[in-house]
Amino acid sequence: MALNSADWAMGFLVKGFLRNATWVVTALLLVIAWPSWGKSIDDELGAWYMAFFNKQRANSQFGFQGDIQYRSWDWGGDLEQLLLRGGVTFSPKASDTLLTLGAANITSGKYGPSRETKAENRVYQEALVPQQLGQRVRLRHRFRFEQRWVESQDFRIRFRYALFVTIPLNTTEVSKGTWYLSLYDELFLNGQRDIGGGKEVDYYDRNRLYGGLGYALSDRSQLQLGYMQQSSELVNKGQLQLSLHHRF
Repeated sequence: MALNSADWAMGFLVKGFLRNATWVVTALLLVIAWPSWGKSIDDELGAWYMAFFNKQRANSQFGFQGDIQYRSWDWGGDLEQLLLRGGVTFSPKASDTLLTLGAANITSGKYGPSRETKAENRVYQEALVPQQLGQRVRLRHRFRFEQRWVESQDFRIRFRYALFVTIPLNTTEVSKGTWYLSLYDELFLNGQRDIGGGKEVDYYDRNRLYGGLGYALSDRSQLQLGYMQQSSELVNKGQLQLSLHHRF
């Protein structure tokens, strides 16, 4: 039985859609796979997906904070690190400084097709000191001291200093509906060079420089998207960062 004009038109559209969809899917697969073709670890843009949370108990100087981070050498499939971290916080009376004693568990993967991983456990002590510049600019100085147990290495220590800058754009402070700039720079220094097994590292470990745009979903939650450049002796790599920050 002959097809009428409507049936013919519908068949033509379906075939055209399937043909074009095949090209679209192929193109997307090529775009996703392209970074791994002949590229080095430094050339490929990585991604970090992060959730930070904290709570200060009512009428108490104590609270807690933590974060969960999935770090990928690429956009999501090649594990760089899975980091789980949490700690107890203490706010001294008549001070805006926040002190933290915490621990972390880190699983690190190798770049490329290898699925080999390495485990690390940490204990850390931290001081977070806020500073206000004018009506809009808020600084936070973070000093962190880490004790590290890395698989197949001797016990290690590390010192970290980070300067965070937050600049609201459409309000004078970050509250619901606020767009803001988020910047930071963090320096890492090793406490010793000998890490066991005849291996050595530099006292300089790495530096992270970040710039991003944030939006306050509520007075307690913010979402940020930005770019971080991480520089170390072995790697100089760009990372896309998507993070959720929530205060209970």
